[in-house]
Amino acid sequence: MIEEAVHKAGPEGVEAALREELARADAVAGTALPILRYLVSLEDDCLFGEDVLARVRGMIADLAAEVLHALAGEARPCGHVGGDVDVLTRAFVDDAALLSHVHALAVEWQLTERLQLRLGLDPVFSPLLKEGMASVDPAVRHLASAFLAAQGRWCQVQRRMSLPLRDLPEAVREGVFAILRKLVGRDGDLADRLDRLHAAEGPSGLEPSREALAARLVTALAAAGAALSLPHAGLALFLSAVAGGCGATRDAVIGATHERQAARFALMLRAVGLPSASITRALLALHPAGVPLPPLDPLQPEQARALLAAAPVLAPAAPVPAHT
Repeated sequence: MIEEAVHKAGPEGVEAALREELARADAVAGTALPILRYLVSLEDDCLFGEDVLARVRGMIADLAAEVLHALAGEARPCGHVGGDVDVLTRAFVDDAALLSHVHALAVEWQLTERLQLRLGLDPVFSPLLKEGMASVDPAVRHLASAFLAAQGRWCQVQRRMSLPLRDLPEAVREGVFAILRKLVGRDGDLADRLDRLHAAEGPSGLEPSREALAARLVTALAAAGAALSLPHAGLALFLSAVAGGCGATRDAVIGATHERQAARFALMLRAVGLPSASITRALLALHPAGVPLPPLDPLQPEQARALLAAAPVLAPAAPVPAHT
């Protein structure tokens, strides 16, 4: 067990224990995506009614409805989800990149609600964001204002279990269009509409994403390192700061917040230079019952980054029912 590292001498013992814990976490992560795909595809909510599963299913169905009505040139109806949406939803669920990203969004929102309830963290307007809004640098103020609007909109979208196409990362959005092109096939009229939709929703026609704005704002405010304090930065900016500092994707950082991935998350925090005391506080904010970890101070940040590089995260990090 990882606790045994405490009784081993020096950073070598800590490093060996963390390698073992990452191997266990990887074994769980390797089975996660097929399990998630299976559970999302089930229609019996009485058996699998967990919040994250319902949210993943709802967001993907919303995305399918948006795309179909855009191709049909119609305003989106309220409430009804037809058979074509079900077909497209199943096709989207089979896309690993889309499913993993939507899962990360659902987990982030779940954490956002829990931290607001338990610690009183505002889901939109954190102390760090307030500092950005009051900055003497107009570029920082502009970034902070743009992120404030994007984060507020994201919260509204999450409450509705929606997933606008334009909110997807570019690589994931391109995967969605690849699925659509395969389904459209040789239908010339639909193919033309799809081309127009692709042009309208391409990178050149969109504002920077919430994630992109968060990364830029964290970089602009990085001098004091305040973005690495969860209570001060708020969850959204904290996740972006960790991702930027340790070189992982933001979705991978979100996946590592699961208690079964605590060793990976702790290594991410050590990789950005946080001491053991700060890492413990961050983990306790996410897991009030506590998770056993060895003291990480003997491990240098570059050693933590090397351990993470040797065990790249597989997202989603754990089977969904265990997280909900």
